[in-house]
Amino acid sequence: MGCLFAIFAGFFPRFALLVVWLARPNLVDAAFGTWIVPLLGIVFFPFATLLYVLFYVPGVGVPGWAWLWIALGVLVDLSHWVSTVLRRDRMVDLRSM
Repeated sequence: MGCLFAIFAGFFPRFALLVVWLARPNLVDAAFGTWIVPLLGIVFFPFATLLYVLFYVPGVGVPGWAWLWIALGVLVDLSHWVSTVLRRDRMVDLRSM
């Protein structure tokens, strides 16, 4: 079941984070303390937010090597935003021809 969730989260991180939030709200509340930060994470950085919630240990925080995975999630999220901007710019260039 864990592998199925990992595959699902890889394709649909926003929905996976929402499922984690609905299934285990204490996990998300312990990681962030407020509801606005995970909500913004769902919108702007879904992979990084999901990984932060999954790696967060209450009372300890995020262990050392887990930050590597969170940084990888940030890079995936940023690559999504950059590709969106580049694709939009290319569409504008094609329309001007």
